[in-house]
Amino acid sequence: MVENIHWLGHDSFRIDGPATIYVDPWQLPAGVPQADLVLVTHDHYDHCSPEDVAKISKADTVIVTIAAAAKKLKGDVRVVKPGDSLTVKGIPIEVVPAYNVNKKFHPRDAGHVGFIITVDGQRIYHAGDTDFIPEMKDFKVDIALLPVSGTYVMTADEAANAAKAINPKVAIPMHYGEIVGSREDAERFRELYGGEVVILPLER
Repeated sequence: MVENIHWLGHDSFRIDGPATIYVDPWQLPAGVPQADLVLVTHDHYDHCSPEDVAKISKADTVIVTIAAAAKKLKGDVRVVKPGDSLTVKGIPIEVVPAYNVNKKFHPRDAGHVGFIITVDGQRIYHAGDTDFIPEMKDFKVDIALLPVSGTYVMTADEAANAAKAINPKVAIPMHYGEIVGSREDAERFRELYGGEVVILPLER
């Protein structure tokens, strides 16, 4: 399943399955595939990019996001909050919390989210911008996409602890190489976690 997950830089991914799914599309190159489903974790500019969402949207594209980001986006936008579950384009989506516990950039009361989606029988967790939060211990996922850069999100050390709590079959580091963080953070996460980690090549 990992071969169907494409890292587009920062927190941006395309997941190819029965539907073409983007999460937090940002700074996309020209000519990328059109989206069936777009998931946006929160309204910060490097996650909610109206220009990039428009670039990949077609007539029947569905966008799933929180209210603060929905105000910036056009099209078939479904507004969600932590705790919601829905199915779009045949893809089950669980909306989970994402927030900081030791910094102020993503307060819990802002209602930012991560997503757990099921694609071809695999449960894929995109954490959004978050720290290691207690809710993660209850997540049952096969693949976890976790931020590792620190500053605005978990450090590599904190992300390794989060991965140990979640215990996915595969962990994929993100939120580095743009704005904050580097490949060294991804490598440190892999070293500290000890489970299977795939550092995806940048596709941009």
